[in-house]
Amino acid sequence: MSLIDRYLLRLAFWPMLGAMGVTLIALLLERILRLLDMLSASSDRFGFVAQLAVNLVPHYLGLTLPAAFFLALVVVVNRMNQSSEVDALLAAGVSLTRLAAPYLCLAAALTAVSLLVFGFLQPYSRYAYRAVLHTAQNAGWNGLVPAETILSPSRNLTMTTDEADAAGQQLSRIFIRRITDKGREEITTAQMAEVRRTNDGQNVRLELQNGQQLRFNDQGRPEILSFKTFTMQLPMTGPAKLLRNRGGDERELTLFELWNQAHSGRSTIPKETLKAELYGRLARALSLPLLPLLAVPLGLAAKRSGRAPGALVGGLLLLAFHHMVQLGQGLAEKGRVSPEMAVGGPFLVFAAIAATVFITSRKRPGETPIGQLMEHLSAAMARMRMKKKAAGAPA
Repeated sequence: MSLIDRYLLRLAFWPMLGAMGVTLIALLLERILRLLDMLSASSDRFGFVAQLAVNLVPHYLGLTLPAAFFLALVVVVNRMNQSSEVDALLAAGVSLTRLAAPYLCLAAALTAVSLLVFGFLQPYSRYAYRAVLHTAQNAGWNGLVPAETILSPSRNLTMTTDEADAAGQQLSRIFIRRITDKGREEITTAQMAEVRRTNDGQNVRLELQNGQQLRFNDQGRPEILSFKTFTMQLPMTGPAKLLRNRGGDERELTLFELWNQAHSGRSTIPKETLKAELYGRLARALSLPLLPLLAVPLGLAAKRSGRAPGALVGGLLLLAFHHMVQLGQGLAEKGRVSPEMAVGGPFLVFAAIAATVFITSRKRPGETPIGQLMEHLSAAMARMRMKKKAAGAPA
């Protein structure tokens, strides 16, 4: 690597890392808030949410890596162009292709990282996320009773309390509905209650004070019991684990597993679904080497039209490519289009756009079809504003 290569890579490293970190944290925080709301009834929700957030990192890393890389290149090239560093390099005989070479090498390294993320980390983390989420949603009852929350540890038990201390052990105005072993309904209310775990750790003893109990006798007649103190023992329930192995969904399979099952003919998942998932992951990973071909010309064009139009158009192209691949996967899974055409078509179109923009900019750096289109649009909008001002001016 020459001095120029190291300089260009060093300029792009920190903006890319910063953009990826900010985007990743923002996406995780938004998802964490939704998970906290979903698991609000669980007494161990913070522990579950931490595990879920860790397993979400590979998923969001695959989404943020291309966007952060593209944005960093546009920013760096535009900054160099504004300070006339690009002009100096071009005057010294450094071509646009040579200028983009270190970024193409960086893109190749990021492609390997992306293949690792898409092909191996995401399948395992997706299964782990679903397993933890299933456990969190079926966590059972650990003996604590939070205030103003309806607990249903089992089908035969429902309980709630209006007030509870921070530990969930001193309760006020408690309501308990239980179905006994004989199938009879039993409703208990109390003014105060204290929760204590038994020595074996399998049950909870409720010491109720100043309450009533409605129950039915053997003849089916209702009976009301009023009490000052009453002890009730309830069983604790453990978390329910996800009772299936990894691989029940095509998104839980690695690249090698997708390839083997798609060609074995023995998979329970349709062959078209497996191929669509395989090609979709490869298309997203292999799109990274195309990003420098698009970002470097747009960064050069930003000196004339501003940074925002180029970054905006490039971001829209990336977003359109991502959604077109998703649409192609859906069409392939339904059997309407072959997986090769459904996923390969958007990839080839995106590659053609990137190559066209780069080849056009090689002749006259800074002039691209996208930049010319933005200039025409800006000129058209300026003419419309002038016409409106002229029409509104007094005669």
